[in-house]
Amino acid sequence: MSSVNGMNSGIPSETNPLCQVSLDQLRLRTSEKWHVYADDVLPLFVAEMDVLLAEPVARAITDAVSRGDTGYPAGTAYAEALAEFAVKRWDWDGISVERTAMMPDVMRGIVEILDVISSPADAVVINCPVYPPFYHFVEHTGRRIVEAPLGEGQRIDFDALAEAFKRAAKHGPRPVYLLCSPHNPTGTVHTADELATVAALAARHGVRVVSDEIHAPLVLPGAVFVPYLSVPGTENGMALMSASKAWNLAGLKAAVAIAGPAAADDLARIPPWVQEGPSHLGVIAHTAALRDGTPWLDELLNGLAANRRLLVDLLADHLPGVRYQPGEGTYLAWLDCRALGLGDDPAAVFLEHGRVALNSGPSFGTGGAGHTRLNLATSPEVLTEAVRRMATAARTATLR
Repeated sequence: MSSVNGMNSGIPSETNPLCQVSLDQLRLRTSEKWHVYADDVLPLFVAEMDVLLAEPVARAITDAVSRGDTGYPAGTAYAEALAEFAVKRWDWDGISVERTAMMPDVMRGIVEILDVISSPADAVVINCPVYPPFYHFVEHTGRRIVEAPLGEGQRIDFDALAEAFKRAAKHGPRPVYLLCSPHNPTGTVHTADELATVAALAARHGVRVVSDEIHAPLVLPGAVFVPYLSVPGTENGMALMSASKAWNLAGLKAAVAIAGPAAADDLARIPPWVQEGPSHLGVIAHTAALRDGTPWLDELLNGLAANRRLLVDLLADHLPGVRYQPGEGTYLAWLDCRALGLGDDPAAVFLEHGRVALNSGPSFGTGGAGHTRLNLATSPEVLTEAVRRMATAARTATLR
């Protein structure tokens, strides 16, 4: 198999964050993406990006370290920065700092919110296929999961959602709908009309909505992210946001929970020690990203858009049997590999025969069999080599 090393690409690399780090440099990293597999594997699985930090973020962190500012988090700077970002980015002035709370991260925030708005006897509705920790974290709380499979075009199927709400209500009096917006793994960005329909259905069936909006800043040029709490009828809803995905800050954990006006009392019941859980350096980094990292983010989004176009071309040339519907958000690609005849878990084949690590489709729940998730947040060279290896793996597996 050919090697990948170097910085040449088919798009300008001077300002593209995805073209600033060589493969040799990436292999010096010790995070999960670059630690789990052997050096001959191209890792395109876990949601880490192959980028350097935005300069304002790196400066904020190093300045804090140089002055020994590594204590416990405090204050509302993160929420204030998020509110300012929401106005500038989404034309939404609905974040009231008084109705926010810092969380250690988005998934821990979801668990804490579930504990105050429902009980272990209640059910949680999710749209599958979906981010695997939705299953892991919810089931760990003892709650039952009710699936509402996505419909045509990888969008919310409202008939399926209404039926899931009915089933959830039979398990307990306080059902919850855990919305993924934008959706992971498909990259679907929900419209204002779709979210308004969600709110109306939830109100009709007595379901509380909690929206995971961690990928909100990662919406491509030309698409529009709509915060769930910005649409009518969401007063008792909650949302969680974080700068971690958009600025590659997963190792600097912090998130913000946002309550609608009618949910403020629920948010206030989350124990205060939970709000001491975020990393102080994380809060500093996330705040800097939201306030000063937008130019870097815009360059990243342009690079991701180019990688989406590149992936479409690469699949057409090397793996025409793979169906890929590019999403408008996230840096994830959901690949339908069923026509290749590689079984329920094509990721296992791509790893064994191609030395490319992707996410296993079945782990995303119903609808995931025969699929795999690919992380686009890498250089064009790595993406190109990965698809070539995947094509070789598919040929090898079918000839055995």
